[in-house]
Amino acid sequence: MDVLYEDDHLLAIDKPAGVVVHPTYKNKTGTVLDALLVAAQGWPPEARPSIVGRLDKLTSGIVVVAKSAAMHAALQRAMASSESEKDYLAVVYGRVDEQRGAIDLPLRHDPRDRRMMVASSSGGGAPRALTNAGQTSLTRFERLATVDAPDTGLSLLRVRLVTGRRHQIRVHLSARGWPIVGDPQYGEPRWSQIVDPTLAAVLQAFPRQALHAWRTAFTHPVTRERLAIEAPVPRDLEDLLAASGLARYG
Repeated sequence: MDVLYEDDHLLAIDKPAGVVVHPTYKNKTGTVLDALLVAAQGWPPEARPSIVGRLDKLTSGIVVVAKSAAMHAALQRAMASSESEKDYLAVVYGRVDEQRGAIDLPLRHDPRDRRMMVASSSGGGAPRALTNAGQTSLTRFERLATVDAPDTGLSLLRVRLVTGRRHQIRVHLSARGWPIVGDPQYGEPRWSQIVDPTLAAVLQAFPRQALHAWRTAFTHPVTRERLAIEAPVPRDLEDLLAASGLARYG
């Protein structure tokens, strides 16, 4: 995994899709944490890696890591601030006509499967509130490109998390009728609606959700400088953008 930024207090790495952040009963080894523990052998004795936030296994991009418990707490505060930015790139089914917008739908665990999340049809609460419909959740988006395909469209979105709920981007976009290409849980096999057999085959074969943690910015808790980090778009996503005819992002 490539290191995007590192100093004495924190680092940011570029997680490939398919790698789990923390060990689970299904993925006990080969995780981001395993790699960090090896890297930490070269750190000062008191330093220990502590991951701030999380990315789903099939999402690529930035993972921020604190080098101490105190820095972990400070980074959590910094990244929860309204001044922090967490931007993702998402390739979705559907022609998104709005240039910019927001999705304000509470999220809660699916009672049929606690590993899944569902969106309520009502929103508008405070960003950190808990309602009977679930945790209030806010996602902002900007359309970077869109193309028409027979029977369905494709769009490239820049998505900004205001809150950080489990599976938030995936559920919110699906709720708007824009499921992420390749999403195995909240997606739809719309590739079957596309007449162009080459494009349909590319979309069907895409091996993971087309979601990338692209950019993050926050105030460094120690230096107080504005820190901006970007993870290059991975090759598989670049190839998908080229094959689908979506314009270059910026």
